Amino acid sequence: MRVLRSFLKPGWLLLVLFVVAFAAACFAILAPWQLGKNSDTEHRNDLIRAAVDTDAVPIDQLAPPGRPLDPNNEWHEVTLRGRYLPDDQVMLRFRYSQERPAVEALTPFRISGSDRVILVNRGIVANSENGQVNVPATPSDEVTIAARLRKSEGTSPGKEPRAEGGQSTAYTIDAAQLSRLTGLTMDPYYLQLSPNQPGSLGEIELPQLESGPFLSYGLQWLAFGVMVPLGAAYFIYSEVKARRARRGADNGDGDQGEVAVVEAPPATSRSERERVRQSLREAGSRSGNDVDITSGGQIGDGSAPTAADDAVRTKLAQRYGK
Repeated sequence: MRVLRSFLKPGWLLLVLFVVAFAAACFAILAPWQLGKNSDTEHRNDLIRAAVDTDAVPIDQLAPPGRPLDPNNEWHEVTLRGRYLPDDQVMLRFRYSQERPAVEALTPFRISGSDRVILVNRGIVANSENGQVNVPATPSDEVTIAARLRKSEGTSPGKEPRAEGGQSTAYTIDAAQLSRLTGLTMDPYYLQLSPNQPGSLGEIELPQLESGPFLSYGLQWLAFGVMVPLGAAYFIYSEVKARRARRGADNGDGDQGEVAVVEAPPATSRSERERVRQSLREAGSRSGNDVDITSGGQIGDGSAPTAADDAVRTKLAQRYGK
C-alpha cells in the first residue's frame, strides 16, 4: 500500500487523467468521426452506382414542387423543360480546370408553365491566357434539359455570396444564400447539368467511387484508444515492481549489517609469563652447551637452530597466535 500511495501525486494523477481523456476522445469522437465519413462516402458511392444505372425521369417524379429533396434521390438524373434566366447568373469562384483557375456558371432555370425556379450548374470554364474568363451565353428559347439532382452545400462564415464589379459571385453552391442574393425564390437544392445539353459548358465529372482513407483512420484511432491505456498500465506496473525490488534490497542489507565480534585471546597471568621466560633461558643455555667446538664452529658464528628452538616457537605461536 505504501508503494501504491506514492502514485497519488499530481504528476501521476495528471498522467492518468490524460490517458483517460485521450482514450475517451478516441472512442467517442475521433474514431466515430472518421468511421462516419467512411459510411457517408460508401452511401454516396451506392447512390451514384444506382443513379448511373437508372434512366432519366421527369423532375416531378423524384423532386415534387414544394418539398425538400430526398437524400436517397441525389445523383439521379431528371428531365425538365423551361428557360434560363441569365440575368441572375452567379459565378462560382476558386475552381480549377486543365491546371488553370476556372469558374462554374450557376444559372437559374424557370420551369415552363409555373413559377418554380431551380438553380442549374451548367459546368466549368477555365480562364484564358490573359486571365479573363469568357462564359458562353445560354439559349434564349425554351429548352429541355437533363441534369442530376444535388443537395445544396453550406456556407462558411465570411464566405457568403456577394456582388463584385457588377457580377454575382459565390464560393459554395448554397441555394438559400443565392436566393437572397438574386431575389428569386428557388428550390433548396440544385441541378448539375449533364453533358451535351442545351447551355452546357465544361463537364463536371462524377466523383470517383473510392472509399478513401477514412476507414483506416477510424481503425487507427480505435487502436490508439486501446494502446495508450495499456502502455500506461504497463509503465505503472514496471514502476511498482522496481520500487518493491528496491525496498526488498534495502531490507536485506540491514539484516546483514551486524558487526562481527572477534574474541580476544585470553589474558595471560604474570606468573605464566615468568615461567615462559625461564623456559626460554634454559633452552638457550642448553643449546649453547651443545655446540661442538671440534666441529669447526667459531665463537660468534651463532648456534644452528635446534629442535628445541622449533618447539619453543611452536608453543609461543599456539599460545599467542603468532
